[in-house]
Order: sequence, then structure tokens, then C-alpha cells
Amino acid sequence: MADDDITAEPGFRDKLVASKQAWARAGRLLTGKDADPATDRLPPGQRLTDNWPVLDLGIQPDVPRDQWELTVGGLVETPVTWNFAALMAEPQFQDTSDIHCVTSWSRYDNRWQGVSTRHLIDVVRPKPEAAHVILHGYDGYVTNLRLADFADDDCLLAHSHDGQPITREHGGPVRVIIPRYYLWKSAKWLKAIEFVAADHPGFWETRGYHNIADPWLEQRYS
Repeated sequence: MADDDITAEPGFRDKLVASKQAWARAGRLLTGKDADPATDRLPPGQRLTDNWPVLDLGIQPDVPRDQWELTVGGLVETPVTWNFAALMAEPQFQDTSDIHCVTSWSRYDNRWQGVSTRHLIDVVRPKPEAAHVILHGYDGYVTNLRLADFADDDCLLAHSHDGQPITREHGGPVRVIIPRYYLWKSAKWLKAIEFVAADHPGFWETRGYHNIADPWLEQRYS
């Protein structure tokens, strides 16, 4: 699925993307500082919020739980397709983590529930040549991760946040959560996961944003 499949309202999407690309060219919000997540909970240039701001590309897919489906394939021994009932039948995982958006807000102590990425990896059994993971959303959005990072012990396919189902505006019924990176790596409205050998930068990564996206190293832009 190519990132150009995104079907946002054209005027809104074009203006938003142009604005964010201008941020990248200008290095907006960069402080030039690094931090250590072991000692610095808030990454450089971030501010705390108690709210959960809504950011998207102008479309919020309406995918009812009984129509949601996830396909996982590529370089794996056991491809799977899960509907929501199948996801809920897998071992459930709970984790509390902070999230950090490249637009400079951070929110502490988010309580997530879902299926851990480590469990998914155990189920599909990536082949030895698999080194990267590509995430696809129902809105056509694409982002990329190194397999080793996708397998971190606090990453999951989340269906609940702070004890409630994740709402449509925040990427429900299921979204990915990758706490160690800026939130654009945590794809919303999850539709497909591909295990691949070679890296394939996604929507924002091909538009001036950093390929790795570590907040403590201020990897906002490429």
C-alpha cells in the first residue's frame, strides 16, 4: 500500500503536509540538545499536557470493531489475519508508558491494553532475513521501524487507553504504540504489518522527517 493512497480532503491534506514539510526545512522546535531517557523523562523541546491532542491527515477512518481486520505477512513463517475477536483471544498485555509527539507535546502515564508486539512476533516467526517492519493504516498511512525496535518490551497493538476503548479519533479500534519514538511511528487505524528485509521509509519519513525518530536525540527531521 503506497502512502499516496491516503484519501484525506485534498485542500486540508495539502496544506497540512506543506506546513509540516516547512517545519522540517526550518528545523522548527529543535533545541540542539540531547537527553538520556534513563535520567530525563521529558525529551528536549517537549512540553507536558494532560490532554491527548488529535492529529491526523484530514481523515479518520470509521472501522467498526466487527469489521476490523489485521493482516500480518511478508518475511514470516506463519502469516496471520486477525479480526477483533481473534485479537482479543490472544494473550492480553497491559503497559503504562509516556508518549511524545513531534509537534512538541508529551503525555505521561498512558495505560494501554492490547497484544504485545513480542507475542505477535512469536506467532508469525519472522524469517532470518527480516530486519524491518512496515505499518499500514486504514487511512493509507505508512511508517517504518527496525524489527529490533518493534520488538521492544513496551510495544503493543493497543485497543484500549486508560481503561476505555481507543476512540476513532485516536486511531481505534486498534493502533500501534511504540513509546520510545515520536508518536508518528505509532500508526493509527492499523490494517497491515509487513516484515521486510530492506527498509522502506514511510509517509513522513519521505517528507523530511527522521527515519528513526528518537525524541531524546531530537530526531525530528532528517
